[in-house]
Order: sequence, then structure tokens, then C-alpha cells
Amino acid sequence: MEFEFTQEQIQLRKAVRDFAEAEMAPHVLEWDEDQTFPLETIKKAGELGFLGSIFPEELGGGGLGYIDYAIIIEELSRVDPSVGLIVAAHNSLCTNHIFVAGSEEQRRKYVPKLASGEWIGCWSLTEPEAGSDAAGTRTRAVKDGACWVLNGGKTFTTNAQYADVCVAMAVTNRAASHHGISAFILERGIPGYHVGKKENKMGMRASATGEVLFTDCRLPESQVLGKQGEGFIDSLRVLDGGRISIAALSVGTAQGAYEAALKYSKQRKQFGRPISEFQAIQNKLADMATEIDAARLLNYRAAWMKDQGERVTKESSMAKLFASEVAVRVANEAVQIHGGYGFTKDYPVEKFYRDVKLCTIGEGTSEIQRMVIARQLLKS
Repeated sequence: MEFEFTQEQIQLRKAVRDFAEAEMAPHVLEWDEDQTFPLETIKKAGELGFLGSIFPEELGGGGLGYIDYAIIIEELSRVDPSVGLIVAAHNSLCTNHIFVAGSEEQRRKYVPKLASGEWIGCWSLTEPEAGSDAAGTRTRAVKDGACWVLNGGKTFTTNAQYADVCVAMAVTNRAASHHGISAFILERGIPGYHVGKKENKMGMRASATGEVLFTDCRLPESQVLGKQGEGFIDSLRVLDGGRISIAALSVGTAQGAYEAALKYSKQRKQFGRPISEFQAIQNKLADMATEIDAARLLNYRAAWMKDQGERVTKESSMAKLFASEVAVRVANEAVQIHGGYGFTKDYPVEKFYRDVKLCTIGEGTSEIQRMVIARQLLKS
């Protein structure tokens, strides 16, 4: 059992950190205040290979593993969780669904452009009446001659307003329940495919989240992704890997909040000495650092198993559940260490505190993760 990074992984972490500090850090507050989607920065991340790290080199990807991918998401999220979220949704959900379930023709058409950042991707599963109960999808696709006609709408779609490619789920056979939902690939600009309301969010404000709508949207058979009726089943496989990225997002956000609190505790003086010398603050810092390490190791286990080709349904859910809830606690304590200043936008912990809550909601709430974990435990 190894607990050391390879030289390549050490260099990768440094490269991503250098990019985040140079290209992201100077703009974080501006992006957050103005709800600016950092498209130019995302394109630069694509040029560096961050948008296709887990895909084979022959498809334009980086040929890296999930541990490497977790490192990338951690380091981006340490500076701005919004960017970590944009990259995670693009990689793990949209592009990965095409890679996992797509035909060879679909892979070669879409993955290279997505992996390079030439195209941005989004993935639409959630609906206004189908959140945790994703199998309650109401968007329908009806066969009409050689085409499928989609009608309905999706909500809470990350990257919706900027996506060139959307992978969306629709019911094709209501009677077949979970096996009656199919996945479709849609390209921006096709008739009947629209982007709707952009959400005005508490946190992750540089990440565009919104609706995608389908009105008599006609798609040829070539745009069915995977086997007809197996879109939801494929989505569950995609989410196994996606939860590793959200755990990494959580770890990176927690790391950023912790580092800010550690720095502040050494600078802030009360009663004639730095507050870092007080045991109450030291206890908080010790707990924060320990929980972050535990979350990181739990996620690296899931990532390692994924790289070995093992099923990670339980392990990725454990990592996502624990890391996201740790991140919320760490961000809360980081604000507490800052005291009144933690409630102002003059210090980064205020933003981490707002951003981090999404980690316990997106890609399956904490309650859903506990359900998934329990089902896996009861099978054994």
C-alpha cells in the first residue's frame, strides 16, 4: 500500500496550483460578485489538458487516472470552487457519459472537442419534479419516423448557458420505469433546444446553473447515447465517477478555507498575542486538518479503485458524503476563527462558506449518499 504521490503527480499538482494562482486568484471576487462565467480561463484550462484528463490520448485526452483528476479538481477548488465545479461537470458528467456509453462514432465526434475545451459540455438529469427521485423524469422522447422528438425541461444544469453539447435524459418507455429512460446528445443551436432561466445562487456564482428546455426538438437516431432505455442506468455509472470529483471539489474547498484560517490565526492578535497561540483556536485547526486528510484519503481510495477498474458505488458515495460534510464544517470553523471579519467579503472564507454547501447537495444529497451506501452494505 503506497501513500506517496508519483513525481508526475507532484508536478501535476504544482502545475495546476500555479495556473490557479496566476489565472484565477486575481479574479475570484470579481467573478463571484458579477456572476461571471470565466470562459477565457476555462478555455486556457482546456489547453493545459484539465478538461480531458481522464480520457485516452487517442481521443485528445490526457490519459490520466482518477487520482490525477482528483488532484486537478482539488487544486482548482482550493482557489475558486466555481471553477472546480465547471471542470468537474464538464469532465465527469457530460464528456464521461459520451465516453462510457457512446458509440465509437460518437466518441470520436465529441470527446476530442470536449477534452480540448473547444466545446463546453453540460449534463441534464434533474427536473423540477425529479430531483433525488431522478427516475421520476417527465421529459419525453417520442419516436416519429426516423427521428426522436423531445419535449420537456431540465433544471439545475451546470454550464447550461455556455454548453456547446448537452447530454440529457428523457423517457422513451414509461412502462419500463428505470429501463425506460434514454440519453440523448444535443448540440447548441438545433431547433427546439433552448436555454432557460439562469439561477441566482447563494454560492458557486461564477458557475452558470440553469434550465435547458426542449420544444418539439427533433433528433436523428444517431443522437441516442447508449442503448435505448438504458440512459438512467448509464447515468448511475457516470455518477459513481462524478462523486469522486465532487469529493475532490469538497476537499479542495475545505483546504482553501483551512489555509485562509491558518494564515489569519497567525496574523490576528488578541490579548497581546496571535490567536493561533490559544488552545481553542489550535483545537479547531487540528480538527480541520485531520478531517481534511481523512476526507482526502477516503477519496483517493475510491479514485484508486476506479483506476483499477473496480466498482466504486459504495466507496465514491462514502467519499462524497464524508468530504462534503467535512468541507461544510471546515468552512464554518474558518469563518468562526476569523470572527466578525469572516462575515465580510474582505476575507476569502466568506465565499468558501457560501460555496461549500452545494457539495452536500449536488450529484446526490447527503441523504441519498447514505441510502446508496446502506443498500451496498445490505447486499453483502
